[in-house]
Amino acid sequence: MLVRLSQGIALLATLALLSACSLERREQSSSRAAQSTITAETLAAMDSIGTDRNQPILIRAFKKESEIEIWKRTRAGTYALMKTYPVCRWSGRLGPKTREGDRQVPEGFYTVTPGQMNPNSAMWLSFNVGYPNPMERALGRTGGDIMVHGTCSSRGCYAMTNEQMDEIYAVMREAFQGGQKVVQFQSYPFRMTAENLAKFRNDPNMTFWKNLKEGSDRFEVTKREMAVNYCGTRYTFGANDAPGCGETITDPDAAAVAAKAREDETKVASLIAGGYSAIRMSYSDGDQNIFFRDPSKKKLLDLWAAAGEFSRPEALAAVKEQKLDNKGNVISETSISSASDASDQPTLTTAATSSMTTTKSSKTKPSLFDQWFGTNPSSDTASDGLTTNGSVPLPQPRG
Repeated sequence: MLVRLSQGIALLATLALLSACSLERREQSSSRAAQSTITAETLAAMDSIGTDRNQPILIRAFKKESEIEIWKRTRAGTYALMKTYPVCRWSGRLGPKTREGDRQVPEGFYTVTPGQMNPNSAMWLSFNVGYPNPMERALGRTGGDIMVHGTCSSRGCYAMTNEQMDEIYAVMREAFQGGQKVVQFQSYPFRMTAENLAKFRNDPNMTFWKNLKEGSDRFEVTKREMAVNYCGTRYTFGANDAPGCGETITDPDAAAVAAKAREDETKVASLIAGGYSAIRMSYSDGDQNIFFRDPSKKKLLDLWAAAGEFSRPEALAAVKEQKLDNKGNVISETSISSASDASDQPTLTTAATSSMTTTKSSKTKPSLFDQWFGTNPSSDTASDGLTTNGSVPLPQPRG
């Protein structure tokens, strides 16, 4: 009996250690740390938008679409989209994180410093997104150690493939070594389009999401990083003091941002009047980008070392889009089980190759795999820039 009890305790301890983000509380030996690199395709993307590896970056993440964007500041001083990465796994459902253990991926505005980078992560490579932020701490939100990491297993984090994390880590490291002090990380439930606002209009989180949209609108209008403060339970953008509810300073962008908000509100009203259905996404435990749901891509994914085993694969089979009537009752539902079932197909967003989707040509359109990962998934496509020492911890070479 005592032997069985001790075995049971050991099993529970092992399972606790295997939970994705909890592993970030400890460091492993550097012998398994990846040698993070920036691919030639991504360097070409930087050049095409007028930037380089040392310029500051800004990161935006979208849960429903399961995508992470990295934006680079150009020599003109504004930000341009460098690359979009498909998210391999995230957990929970749409809505903010409020407490320890709720498996929710946070939604809001966060900051990442060099000290939040972990080259010895148990989840390949990682960085801490900075949850809880000052507003969330003031509201009593609990939990922490929320990461973007490799290994495709999530317990409240954004999980990527190991190769994706190699590049994301390298891009961040080079920006820090170029002089950037803090990276802004914006996390959204979905892309803040009029269509999504119309679809999710009955969600109890909509008031909060509209507040997030204020920040999203400001960035999309200005293409500049904005100051984020808070007043009570709301984020503010351009407030005089932080935290607090001081007077708003003169804001030259306010008129343009307000115009975008009005335009979107008009479109939302038009969509609803035209019969646009309200929906609810039903998740057992999060989702992943449709790319990883396509069985035809398995052989291609196998070319990439240790993409990782998806956490809770049974939960992925339970993702449904439910249409609602005016009273919030479900009138139909669609299982989102493969790329062909998804209503939001991804688009080519790597700057260096974006013309392929807008220019008609007799050439074969590149596959989604090539669009997101490049045409040669091998380690020898990597750039240099790995041996310089700076304030960001460097991962150790393989072997």
